Amino acid sequence: MSFNPDGHLSGHIARLFVYPVKSCAGIAVQQALLTETGLDLDRAWMVVDTHGMFVTQRDLPRMALIRPQLRSDDMVLRAPGMLALHVALDAVEAPATVTLWQDRVPAWDMGAVAAQWFSDFLGQPCRLVRFDPEHRRLSSMQWTDGREAPNQFSDGFPLLLLGEASVEEFNGRLLAAGHAAVGIERFRPNLVLAGMAAHDEDRMDMLRVDGGARDELRLQPVKPCARCAIPDIDPATARISPSVGDMLRSYRQDRRLAGAISFGMNAIVRQGAGQMLRVGQRVAADWRFD
Repeated sequence: MSFNPDGHLSGHIARLFVYPVKSCAGIAVQQALLTETGLDLDRAWMVVDTHGMFVTQRDLPRMALIRPQLRSDDMVLRAPGMLALHVALDAVEAPATVTLWQDRVPAWDMGAVAAQWFSDFLGQPCRLVRFDPEHRRLSSMQWTDGREAPNQFSDGFPLLLLGEASVEEFNGRLLAAGHAAVGIERFRPNLVLAGMAAHDEDRMDMLRVDGGARDELRLQPVKPCARCAIPDIDPATARISPSVGDMLRSYRQDRRLAGAISFGMNAIVRQGAGQMLRVGQRVAADWRFD
């Protein structure tokens, strides 16, 4: 089926990001396999403390400095002052049970070497775990209209969409207030959309993506992305500055979240699992009226 570009909104995918280890640095890619849980290997691994509780940049900003590289058979992790850690893509060591927000989730421990590497760099005992693909951790059906939408170790939904124009407008506000502009990496999107107006992602219905010779891919925005303190962390230095969060609070209170701050939209996969998403693909959507 050919792509139908008709709709009130149209543009293209400007950037794609995969975050293999939850709360560590992302990887900008030119293409990524779409699965029902989001982009392939996105948040497939997570760092936990000695009680199996997940840890993030909120508590350990140095996690921003851990940079993964995905290769054909392993993931290479690098961090300042550390030798590279190689993690096999097809091997785990022992079953584990971990806690992510309110969810108790079966997982696989990645072993003593990985645990020591993370513990040494983060300065506290940690372990690296991998999501158990046999488990279905579902997104909140309150927001998915009752549809089952599995995800792995993401905070709650398979994908995060963000418009390039939204970040440009935000940076304009920062500059006007005397602060430096920030990169889009601060907001940790999976798909960056271009060719639309600022915050059009807030108001779009089904996002249709040109699948070429195959059926179009369909991504459903379902919930505004509530923002915590992570955007205040500079991903290049792990230094914290409140200017980003302060600016968001000045104009991004969202009635759909009872006044909480939002930036970007969480989305679920409605069609196209098993197909590739690529930078440059055309997208279209209609307006959504709640």
